[in-house]
Amino acid sequence: MSQPHATRGSRSAVVAVVLLSLALGGVLLAGLLAGLLGHHPEDDHRVVPRFWAIGMIPFVILLLAIAVLPLIPRLAGWWHSNLNRLLLSLSLAVATCLFLVLTIGLEPTGVAVEHAMLGEYIPFIVLLFSLFVITGGIAVHGDLPATPAMNTTFLLIGTLSASVLGTTGASMLLIRPLLQTNCERKHKTHTVIFFIFLVSNIGGTLLPVGDPPLFLGYLRGVPFLWTLTLWGEWLLASVVLLVIYFIYDSVMYRRESPEDIRDDLTRIIPERVEGSLNFLWLLGVLCSVAFITPGRPMIGTSFVPPHFLREGCMIGFTLLSLLLTPRQARIRNEFNFHAINEVAALFIGIFITMQVPLMVLAVHGRALGLSEPWHFFWATGILSSLLDNAPTYQVFFETALTMTDPSAVRPVALLGTDQFIDRGLLTGVNLGAVFMGACTYIGNGPNFMVKSIADQAGIRMPGFFGYMLYSGAILLPLFVVITLVFLI
Repeated sequence: MSQPHATRGSRSAVVAVVLLSLALGGVLLAGLLAGLLGHHPEDDHRVVPRFWAIGMIPFVILLLAIAVLPLIPRLAGWWHSNLNRLLLSLSLAVATCLFLVLTIGLEPTGVAVEHAMLGEYIPFIVLLFSLFVITGGIAVHGDLPATPAMNTTFLLIGTLSASVLGTTGASMLLIRPLLQTNCERKHKTHTVIFFIFLVSNIGGTLLPVGDPPLFLGYLRGVPFLWTLTLWGEWLLASVVLLVIYFIYDSVMYRRESPEDIRDDLTRIIPERVEGSLNFLWLLGVLCSVAFITPGRPMIGTSFVPPHFLREGCMIGFTLLSLLLTPRQARIRNEFNFHAINEVAALFIGIFITMQVPLMVLAVHGRALGLSEPWHFFWATGILSSLLDNAPTYQVFFETALTMTDPSAVRPVALLGTDQFIDRGLLTGVNLGAVFMGACTYIGNGPNFMVKSIADQAGIRMPGFFGYMLYSGAILLPLFVVITLVFLI
């Protein structure tokens, strides 16, 4: 008897979302047409300032959907479908495109959407997809005692490897064995949250392959090894969080029942790696990211890679992984495509709907009064938490570039150009994008993937705002310390 009721509820939810999308389009169209009489072509610099608040509506709705729909019992089941997520995401993306067409014209809108899709979304999702699939074929299985010391060791290994494997690669490689190790424990939500803080974000600070925004900086000309100069900030943040986690987990460990602790300590299965050939394909993906840059000659040659050669190579290594990995390895990992499909469905909407706030920032960013490294740290970080850290990094990188005095002390020379960028401002932008990407589920791609895998494992992860309570209480005081020690 409950199935027809559930079907009717799902249909009602679909109708509600369709009506919401139509109403949103009507509001956008009516608001824009009402203001077109006062529209002047010379205002079409990026986006008409008078209407920027209207253009933000789709982005705000998408954020609210991510935050609120999982909390509504009648809609949570509907929202769990990646197809439904994609429908809402695309509806809001279309509304944003309508806004842009009516404000800045068809051709500039086409350029903006093309850049968002071909220049940002496709490289972003191909990299995440490749790392997700390849590491999903590496089965590190076993069941070690889930003591605070063992869990902290897991986080330490992930933090150390994230800059080399990338935050996505390290996250996908280690989250499953960490969850398996903690399967007998009841209190483990905090372990996943600290995993997102450290392995999915802060750990990727030291190399451009570590985190997508740093990769964008490398493409813009920042020397490959420059990010190693941020080792002090990385070390302080990592050590503080690992110490906090060890204390926190020690408290939660004492709250476990004696039966669960006994089961955990007696069911010991040594760790074993299956599908190790995937480490070769993983290395291939990382080399593709590091050495293939469209429009720039490959190191030691005059060959200029065409567009999407890098992504083509990554897809090739992914196919090799799918073809050559023993099926049993993926079965042991309980591997499926749900998590990456969720990221792909949501982020296609995020990348398009956030074009309006990014355009406003690009035009009016200098009016924010940013001048010091700590200004850029907090401005980049706060917006990275809400807009995804990769495109936000680009905006503030360009803002810092325009504010750089070439006579400044030890500016960073951008390779392949005659430009320089202030070292302090670049430090603020890098740290803000990487560190504060940990503040929300949408701040960095791996965050959502880790949450989705934990959800599938039966762990009750906090919602959008619940997660922000954790990050606000734990990370924000740490970022204040980082500011005082390194940026002022």
